[in-house]
Amino acid sequence: MKSSRNWIIFLLLGTLWGAMEVFGGEFLYANDVARSSVWLTAWAFFIMAMGRGLVNVSGSSSVIGAVAALFKLVNASPYYCHLLGIFFLGVFFDVAASYLMKKGRISTLRSSLSGIIGVYGGYALFALVITFIARYEPWVAGGWPKVLDHIFMGGSIAAIAAAVLVPFGYKAGVSGETFTSRNPRWAYAGASLVLVALWILGRIAG
Repeated sequence: MKSSRNWIIFLLLGTLWGAMEVFGGEFLYANDVARSSVWLTAWAFFIMAMGRGLVNVSGSSSVIGAVAALFKLVNASPYYCHLLGIFFLGVFFDVAASYLMKKGRISTLRSSLSGIIGVYGGYALFALVITFIARYEPWVAGGWPKVLDHIFMGGSIAAIAAAVLVPFGYKAGVSGETFTSRNPRWAYAGASLVLVALWILGRIAG
């Protein structure tokens, strides 16, 4: 039962992240909002921090990121570079949170540091891979200036946002855990309903 409960949480949170990438991202990019990816990253880290508050186990953030990438792959145009970026953020936050946000050792500082490390790590790996390994033409054309701008300009703004939002997301997750423990049937029935509704909406809109 606990395993099924955890998977519902991972699937719901990953879907919430993916839905923001699809619907929120479409709005941001269509309206040429500056640093659109930063706003999406901020939401992603809030969601992953909630996941740690609900289920504080290594690997959870990577799974949530993988679900988010899958949701975007299925329900939006296949910009594979975006999927790579989503997955890298999940992995790097997972590594940082697994070390810094262990049960019994969590503090606001440790939570914020997990967010900062996750952002810089994810942004740096993405920029280097997409430019020098995948050799995606827009990034190759931009070269090192584009790579450094992505890491140190966009990454720094996103890191500040994550430093603020991760502690709040974690506390929201802990509160959610308290609620679900008291009302397990209602909580997981509601979560399952939202999960199914978002996937249906994604397919209709896509």
